[in-house]
Amino acid sequence: MTDSQTASDETRRQVLYWRLLSRLFGTDEQPTLERASVAVVDDLGLPAALLDPGISVDNLVQRFPDLGAEFEGLMAEQDHEEGDEVRRAALVSKLLLNVFATGSGNVTAGQLEAWKQDAAWFERGMGCEPGGLRHSPGNEELAALLAGLEGDLVKRMHLREVLADPALARRLTPSMSLIEQLLRDKSNLSGVALANAKALIRRYVDEVAEALRTQVEQTSAGVIDRSVPPKRVFRNLDIERTIWKNLTNWSPEDQRLYVDRLYYKQTARRTTPARLIVVVDQSGSMVDSMVNCTILASIFAGLPKVDVHLIAYDTRAIDLTPWVQDPFEVLLRTNLGGGNDGPVAMAMARPKIADPRNTVMVWISDFYEFDRSQPLYDGIESVYRSGVKFIPVGSVNSSGQESVDPWFRKKFKDLGTPVISGHIRKLVFELKNFLA
Repeated sequence: MTDSQTASDETRRQVLYWRLLSRLFGTDEQPTLERASVAVVDDLGLPAALLDPGISVDNLVQRFPDLGAEFEGLMAEQDHEEGDEVRRAALVSKLLLNVFATGSGNVTAGQLEAWKQDAAWFERGMGCEPGGLRHSPGNEELAALLAGLEGDLVKRMHLREVLADPALARRLTPSMSLIEQLLRDKSNLSGVALANAKALIRRYVDEVAEALRTQVEQTSAGVIDRSVPPKRVFRNLDIERTIWKNLTNWSPEDQRLYVDRLYYKQTARRTTPARLIVVVDQSGSMVDSMVNCTILASIFAGLPKVDVHLIAYDTRAIDLTPWVQDPFEVLLRTNLGGGNDGPVAMAMARPKIADPRNTVMVWISDFYEFDRSQPLYDGIESVYRSGVKFIPVGSVNSSGQESVDPWFRKKFKDLGTPVISGHIRKLVFELKNFLA
C-alpha cells in the first residue's frame, strides 16, 4: 500500500469516527461530516442505511445478509486483513452508535427490544455470544456500562402502561434491569399488569435456574463416612488397590498374582443433612445478587440431604425458608430498598445452627452497615469460630462488578474467609466443595 493510499484511508477513518463522536455527544447533525461519511460508505460499497441510527443492526442484516458475517468478531482481538481498516471503521461505528446513542425522553417497548438486539450484535462484535460479554473476563466495566444503559432505558419506559397492554407486554424479554424495575414497582401493579409482570419474572427465573442447574448438577450431597466398614460386595471391589496391595505375592515362575486379601471401596455417605443458611441483603444495591442467590438456594434445596434456609433483610429480617424451593414466590415477597441492619439478620440466622461443623452460612451483602459494622462482624466471627463454614459474598451478579465495604473486606481476609466477588460460579464452586 502506497503512502498516499495510507494517508487517504486514515483521513476516511477520521471522518467516520468524528461523525460518530458528533452523533454520540450532540443532537444536531453536522452537514459536512454527514456528506463526507455518505461518500466514504458509498465508496466502500456499503449501504447508506449503515449510517442511519434509526435502523437496527438486525434490520440491516436482514436487508443485507452478507454483513452479518462481517459484524461477527469485528472488535475482537484477532488478525484482520490488511487494507480493510476503513470498512471495519464504518461497521464498528454502526455498532457503537446504535448501542451507545440512546437519546433521551420516553422509550417504547419496541425501542427497548430493538436496543437489546443491537446490544446482542455488539457482543457478537466483541467475540462473545449474546449475553456472554458479562461473563467474559476483562470486560467487566463494559458489561456494567451496558447494564447501566439498559437500566436507564427501562426507567424511561412507561412500564405500567406497557404491562397493562398484553400486546406490548409480549414484546418484552426478561432481563436483570427489567426484573429489578418490576420488583420495585410490583406493589403498584394490579390486574392484567400484575399478571404480565409475574409472567416476565417467572420466565427470567426459569431461564437463570436452567443455566445454574447445569453448574450444580454434578454436586453430591454428603461425604464418605470412613467410620462405616465397606460392604464386601463385588460392585464395591477396589481392583486397583487390591492389585497394588498384593504385588508382593507375584510369582515369576507361574506368571500369576496370588491374592490373599481383597480391598473394597467405602461408599457409606453422611446421613446427617448438610445445613445451608443463605442470608441475602435485599437493599436496592444488591438486587442482582439477591435474584441470583435466591435461585441458587432453590436449586440446592432440591438436592438430597441438603437442608436449606433463606433469610432476607434490610432494616428488618424475614425468614423465607417456607418458600425456598420456589424462587418466584420468594422474589414476590421481597421489598427492595431501605437500609442495612445485619445484626437483625444474624439474630434470626444463629438459632438455625444446630451442628456447626455440618453447616455453611452464605452471607450476600455489600456490607455497608453504617454504624452497625462492629456488631455484625462480632456475630460473624463468633459463628465462624464455632466451626461453621462462613462464606461472605460481595457480588454474584451478571457483570461481575463488585462493591464491598473495605473495612469488612480486610476483616474477612484476616479471619481467613475472604469475600467472594465476581460471577456466581465462584459461589457454586465453594458450595460444591462443602457438599461433595
